[in-house]
Amino acid sequence: MFDLGALQAAVAAEGRVARVVIAAHDGSSPREVGAAMLVWRGGQSGTIGGGALEWEAVQRARAALDGQDRLDKVPLGPALGQCCGGAVLLLTEVWDSARLAGVTGDAVVRPMPGTAGEMPLKVANRLRRARNGEAPLVTEQVQGWMIEPLARPGREVWIWGAGHVGRALVAVLAPLPGLRLTWVDIAPERFPDTVPEGVTVLPAPAPESLVVYAPQGAEHLIVTFSHALDLELCHRLLGHGFARAGVIGSATKWARFRSRLAGLGHSAAQIARIDCPIGDTGLGKHPQAIAIGVAVAMIRAGQRKETWGTGRGNDRDAAG
Repeated sequence: MFDLGALQAAVAAEGRVARVVIAAHDGSSPREVGAAMLVWRGGQSGTIGGGALEWEAVQRARAALDGQDRLDKVPLGPALGQCCGGAVLLLTEVWDSARLAGVTGDAVVRPMPGTAGEMPLKVANRLRRARNGEAPLVTEQVQGWMIEPLARPGREVWIWGAGHVGRALVAVLAPLPGLRLTWVDIAPERFPDTVPEGVTVLPAPAPESLVVYAPQGAEHLIVTFSHALDLELCHRLLGHGFARAGVIGSATKWARFRSRLAGLGHSAAQIARIDCPIGDTGLGKHPQAIAIGVAVAMIRAGQRKETWGTGRGNDRDAAG
């Protein structure tokens, strides 16, 4: 999908940015159709994969910053000596603020370099079916036109706590596609000086008071410095509603929480919706290990509607 927010941020910082996207491929490819990267004179973000494929694409993209959009069909084996065996069609477009102003609606639909004439009927039918709710748009190249739906973060993730584990979670989860992160703690100084792009930071002396502002379909990771705050957040989230929730903890901590939450009026079935521990505790208690386990579990949860935990404790005293 077309990540308009990332492109807008890059253009605001760099002025002119080349966007390289895999428009199509024959045979195997390092990445899927729609995989994209942004390239500017002094840097890049994102990846189309492939090592040599990406290196050459970056060089062409930087050259295009002084010229025009381009379309390149790259046979991976003969041209680059890669073992994939397929051929990749790369679309490189130069974006600036004026071009961005023309992006409207829910998709970016345009002719690729070398294509002239009016929009093909096949493309118009794709758009009509999407407007009528008959079929969603997908990223594809159709008769020389490129169709890319705008990326919409599908999952709201709230991370409660900016200590060691909270920081590791944000660092690991922020680059993943389809997530919008909201990060909460008690004061601005609890957060690092540099926060990943797109993460919303919410300092609040009473973090539990922010629960009412979370979407009811959000997912929550509770990793604060305080067991009392963890419990209060669990209590309020159970009354507010959520898609998934997990709290860092040991078996002993969670047994106490279950008892106290029951005393606050929550049923066993409601309490069981909160996952404790989070991630894969077989990886250990190091903050990054916890974050990696959580990220894997979250990806699987999104794909298969699984829970986040493994059934063993991962509590860290004052881990945050």
